Amino acid sequence: MSEQMNNSLVQRDGASVPISKKLGQKPRPSVPNNEQAGSEQMKRRDFFKVGLAVTAVSMGGAAALSTLSACGDGTLVAADLEFEPATAGLTASHWAMVIDIRRVNDAANFDKIISACHKNHNVPQINDPKIEVKWIWQDDFEHTFADLDSQHLAHEIKESALPVLCNHCENPACVRVCPTQATFKQPDGIVNMDYHRCIGCRFCMTGCPYGSRSLNYVDPRPYIDDINPDFPTRTKGVVEKCNFCVERLALGEMPYCVEASDGAIMFGDLDDPSSEVCKALAGHLSLRRIAHLGTGPSVYYLLSDGSGGDENA
Repeated sequence: MSEQMNNSLVQRDGASVPISKKLGQKPRPSVPNNEQAGSEQMKRRDFFKVGLAVTAVSMGGAAALSTLSACGDGTLVAADLEFEPATAGLTASHWAMVIDIRRVNDAANFDKIISACHKNHNVPQINDPKIEVKWIWQDDFEHTFADLDSQHLAHEIKESALPVLCNHCENPACVRVCPTQATFKQPDGIVNMDYHRCIGCRFCMTGCPYGSRSLNYVDPRPYIDDINPDFPTRTKGVVEKCNFCVERLALGEMPYCVEASDGAIMFGDLDDPSSEVCKALAGHLSLRRIAHLGTGPSVYYLLSDGSGGDENA
């Protein structure tokens, strides 16, 4: 009897069956020996090493990396990888936008401008002002420049409609108050966002004096008629805003709103005297929204022809 119990298998209907099943017990899982466990652990470790190496390469930038690559026999060896950033993209030391108030009103194409931005960036169309999401929108002069005494401004200017968006400030309050660095300022002046880092605390919305940020109070995807697969959709609880079309600049293309404005919106390097934005500002009076707060907005509004410079209002 003891000899039978010591055997790992018994015969049942001509087939070998584990003793544990015959006795109604659960079979014990096989425990790998130290060599097998070490092999599995190495496989997991090697997987993570290769993953980290691939991630480092995909982040871009001109550099030479010493990383790990797998040989045919599974061993990992050091390899030097060289890569260069994309050369087709547009670059600047300080991106800025200039909006010609008269031209944008004469063209009367606000819907075209807003639609081009929102459609291509998968901005949900929620018809509820309490939870709507917007990157660029239309507002009147009185609300846009509420801090100005516009009593004696030209009627044409006072009655103007303006496209309003994130100002991509030189000293952005939103960046200072974000606890996760989900919103950050790039070296070229663009205030960008990492949606995956956003925790929906809305500190940035409170810190922004321009009201240019929106929180997704609901899942935005059902409110997008035609999703653009080339730009990520967001999720409930994530804040979003205008990004100056960084994804298009990387491809050597201008922002959607600029292309849709028929010349009423200009975009370029504020530090380049030969750029279109610098030339436009040099020959016109211009305003910036509540610039006295010290935020340093990078969006300028042209008032009229003249020899005056930026009013910094």
